[in-house]
Amino acid sequence: MNSNLQENIGQNGQKKSPRLAAGIKNYLVDIDGVICEDIPNEEPERMKTAQEIPGARETINQLYNQGNIITFFTARTEDLAEITADWLNQRGFKYHRIIFNKPRGGNYVYIDDKEIEYKNSL
Repeated sequence: MNSNLQENIGQNGQKKSPRLAAGIKNYLVDIDGVICEDIPNEEPERMKTAQEIPGARETINQLYNQGNIITFFTARTEDLAEITADWLNQRGFKYHRIIFNKPRGGNYVYIDDKEIEYKNSL
């Protein structure tokens, strides 16, 4: 089991999905329009030189350094994985994972059995 995860036992004594240790949060962070300028998948050549949003790297790295889990969750497709990882790494973003193929178009409704905290921006 991941060292950040703790066993979770329900009231009936049966195992449930593990939980993060107290004080640690899972941050799912979009890329385009959040940490860099908004670039559509149809213009991947622009992604290599995307302008970073001021303060984004510092905020993300601070959350990472506090022990939180940083996962970039993007509508970029898998074929853009190398460009995306290179851009993040060259600029010094700290993260644990990138998840590609987030549904495009916004207006998200997220349904889960876990508590969700929503932030509109960093």
